[in-house]
Amino acid sequence: MIGSLHRLFFGKRAWMKDKDLPPEALALKYLREAAGVHRKDHSARLGHADDTLLGKYERGDKEMSRDLLVSMVEPVGQTPEAVDALIALHRLVKHVPLEEPSSPVSLDRRELEWLDRTCLAMARTLLEDVRDELIRWKKKRKARAARQEAERLWPGLQKASPRRRRELVKIYPRYRTWAMAERVCAASIRAAAHDAGDALELARFALFIAERVPEGFRSRIEGYCWGHVANAQRVGNDWDAADQSFVRTWQLWHADADTDLLPEWRLYSLEASLRREQHRFPEALAQLDLAWDRSMGNRWAAAHILLQKANVLEQMEDLEGALRVLDEAAPLVEGVEDPQLLFALRFNRADNLLRLEHFQEAVILVPEVRTMAVEQGDALSLTRVLWLEAKALSGQGRKSEGMDRLQQVWDDFSERSLPYDAALSALDLAVLKLEACLPVREMALGLAWVFHSKKIHREALVALRLFCQAAEQEAATVELTRRTIAEIERVRRTAPPLRD
Repeated sequence: MIGSLHRLFFGKRAWMKDKDLPPEALALKYLREAAGVHRKDHSARLGHADDTLLGKYERGDKEMSRDLLVSMVEPVGQTPEAVDALIALHRLVKHVPLEEPSSPVSLDRRELEWLDRTCLAMARTLLEDVRDELIRWKKKRKARAARQEAERLWPGLQKASPRRRRELVKIYPRYRTWAMAERVCAASIRAAAHDAGDALELARFALFIAERVPEGFRSRIEGYCWGHVANAQRVGNDWDAADQSFVRTWQLWHADADTDLLPEWRLYSLEASLRREQHRFPEALAQLDLAWDRSMGNRWAAAHILLQKANVLEQMEDLEGALRVLDEAAPLVEGVEDPQLLFALRFNRADNLLRLEHFQEAVILVPEVRTMAVEQGDALSLTRVLWLEAKALSGQGRKSEGMDRLQQVWDDFSERSLPYDAALSALDLAVLKLEACLPVREMALGLAWVFHSKKIHREALVALRLFCQAAEQEAATVELTRRTIAEIERVRRTAPPLRD
């Protein structure tokens, strides 16, 4: 920038004849030409009959004050800041000496020229850095404004039927924005926790919006939406479709120039979830590493990614590794103050400690986890916390209290028709009863409904049937029950999801 200004000030041969032109004259000519305005047009904008007067100012035949110069360049779209910058640079380029009293330590011309060259070099770097930073700041403000507008408009779209939503998008341009597509993708992720069908409908609606945003950024937002379509398909256990959608995701994502407007880490995170459920654990961890690299200092994203990584390690039965990752995630999670992330951190840590039989450490966490579940108002999470509590009490030798809580847990999972959770909690209860020499025959009858469920794998049912047959014959043992638990957990961890 500095070099180009220097050339424009002093580079033209016609101007080289007289380098003593006042900086105001040089600035006037440069700013007019930089605006692409002819002298006659400039004169007309100033209300002059011809360009004679303007020519005198540009040749330095008439003096100008700084304020007059500002008023003269305003009609061609130039600003006071541009005037001041050019005059200041002129002083440095011409090595205009400072007016200061004579002193034994006054700087000579050579020293002043060195200082001026240094200031020019610094000014160039500073101007470029400041400009780049201001561009980033302005873009962030525009992105934030777009997201706020999408947040404001989304409730109206959310209340409409799927068909009406699409009609509104077709009619009103305010809905056809990248920010609205991103907002609907976020709604799809939240819906995925409860209903795969709703999640898929929302992801496809986001894609419908993305396909109608203005050219120039469309491919990238379409790719982002395809990633959320893939995530919804994963939740619905349609892995083949999810794989194909992720191929489309990356094709579109890389078709546009790179930009940090949309969070690329989210796409790697979503694909990691698919690879985890496919039991392609090394690939899942690799995707999470890529997500981490692209989180770009986003503490919430980093915390989320580490919790995902801990979950993958748990499924790989690397409980110690999972605990180490949870320890790494703790300061990030606590820093972002997200109740759901904090609950996941505390719950998973307590669960891993219990599975490793570190009962004393787990017991300290359980009351806090219970309080968090109550505050979130999630009844199913509260039941899972109750299960943790039962395990912690039993590990401390308080088996009677543990049995009471396990009975509640089993009843709740049975009511919710969650066969794996119901079977495993019932077997945990059976272990405690057998250790206390209590009968478990009736428990076999209570588990009968599980065998008719379509949500449990055949291998798990075979193991559960062996326990039930032994219980009915009053031949069940603690060892058999523990083997049954281990087998069902193995099947649940490694077998592919069942299709409805």
